[in-house]
Amino acid sequence: MTDATGKVAAPTLRSIGMAGRYRGLIILGLAALVGIAAGIVVTAMSWATQHLHMLLFGISDGGRLSAQTSLATTWLALVPAAGGVLMALSVVLSRRFRTRPPVDPIEANALHGGRMSTRESLLVAGQTMISSGFGASVGLEAGYTQLAASIGSRLATLSGLRRNEIRTLVGCGAAGAIAAAFGAPLTGAFYGFELIIGVYSIALLGPIMVAALAASLTAAALGAAQTTIHLGVIPQLGAWDAIPFVLLGLLGGGAAIAVMRLVVLVERGFAWTRIPSAVRPVIGGLLVGGIALLTPQALSSGHGALDLQMASDTALLTMVSLFALKLLASAISIGSGFRGGLFFASLFLGALLGRAVALTIAAAGLPFSLDPNLAMLVGMASMAVGVVGGPMTMTFLVLEVTGDLAISAAVLAASIAASVLVRETFGFSFSTWRLHLRGESIRSAHDVGRLRNLTVRSMMRPDVKTVRAGTTIEAFREAYPLGSTERVVALDQAGRYVGIVLVADAYARRVGSPDAAELQIDSLLKFTDFVLVPGQSAEQAATRFEQSHSEELAVVQSADNHAVVGLLTEAHLLRRYAEELDKSRQDLTGET
Repeated sequence: MTDATGKVAAPTLRSIGMAGRYRGLIILGLAALVGIAAGIVVTAMSWATQHLHMLLFGISDGGRLSAQTSLATTWLALVPAAGGVLMALSVVLSRRFRTRPPVDPIEANALHGGRMSTRESLLVAGQTMISSGFGASVGLEAGYTQLAASIGSRLATLSGLRRNEIRTLVGCGAAGAIAAAFGAPLTGAFYGFELIIGVYSIALLGPIMVAALAASLTAAALGAAQTTIHLGVIPQLGAWDAIPFVLLGLLGGGAAIAVMRLVVLVERGFAWTRIPSAVRPVIGGLLVGGIALLTPQALSSGHGALDLQMASDTALLTMVSLFALKLLASAISIGSGFRGGLFFASLFLGALLGRAVALTIAAAGLPFSLDPNLAMLVGMASMAVGVVGGPMTMTFLVLEVTGDLAISAAVLAASIAASVLVRETFGFSFSTWRLHLRGESIRSAHDVGRLRNLTVRSMMRPDVKTVRAGTTIEAFREAYPLGSTERVVALDQAGRYVGIVLVADAYARRVGSPDAAELQIDSLLKFTDFVLVPGQSAEQAATRFEQSHSEELAVVQSADNHAVVGLLTEAHLLRRYAEELDKSRQDLTGET
């Protein structure tokens, strides 16, 4: 088979007839391939970052950078600044080859039908490894999901899949990345449902779970360092024990909002200083290196520091100080331009918050108490829910990495409390908040792009019947007999829109005076102040129809240029809008 240029086209599901009852099986196979790719991505990126830590900071094989109690030498505090130099170079070079910010999986699924750029994603993954590898206080999860999701998008596009199927494979890539990173398939699956696709349905369960399982097994087989948490004995919990954890969840949600606000304040602070954006990562690296002199536990994602805190009895003041330093290091890292996310940083900060609350309750001599280890887990889930989003994702994460089902009620209660607080008072997760700062209004990965793409340009009819202003009614009748059309667009001598003439009005006009032949259509013009432009959305067009009380409006080239390019009827607009809504419903329910 050849395409329009005469080249051999790549086989797709449509071109080879893979549809109907076999299509679901093909999607499952593609989901498994995406999951395997995600497992390889996580293994390769984590291996490369770990070896950067060994090379740059001199840690032992299998050790964790953030598990150190002090830097081997003060000169190592300059390593994050060196990473800032590399980040600056990558930013300068990337500006020569791209003109837009990279599209992440949430934005891709919400606005672009799941289409992502592999080149942009490779750049994000590389910058994330530089940032975390040189000690900036960010995690690799953003790089994992970006690259794995782009692989899913690319494979789906090459296979000729439909819009909803491309979005599904993007979700499979991200789900596989999280599942591989933590060895937690259920966590990865719900990450895909809640954060990347924006909805759960039976139709999505098969592909997402297949990808998550394939990725987790692949990463385990390749020897990836997957996160586990080892707990001591957790006391049995009663129904009333959930109340303190709900309060801890609210506290974690508030802390999550503070983290996101602080990142923005740091960014605005750098902007206020007018320091060139390419120089900011270097300064941010120097500041993070200074924090590392106080505690290396603030470096990188914090996996080793979390293990260290779980196994130690840190004093309350030390715990609070570590929380503040890690929070500051993460905000400086992201705010200065390092690439990465707050996924694991929010887990670590939440764990510190939970234990600090438990120690505070014990020191205050209150009539109730919280087990410090359990408080760490609940705080970890609640703060991560606020930053990342997805209460079920974080609940399953805690359950799978601990293997303790008894704590599920406390973790779920706190996660829901944090989620409700952040949604009602702030409205965004960290990912959607960053998009909001760029001018986007999306709050999840739900496919709003389908309706946004429904513009006046895509719906208008280009064949426009026109007449010159000043034409007599008699001449108009001769040109447009009754029944030939309903409406005619009137133009001035320069070809600009001046109004619409209803043919019925021209024939309803009584002409009985001696100068009847001289009566002009100008007296019949309607909707002179109401037009549409091609770039308007369906919602904006519907508002114009409501304001004008017209059944059809002219489409002009722009607000400043009233050259007529088409016509749009209200009936066609409403029909197309209903069709797109029905397609979205079919995507949610898995109908064909």
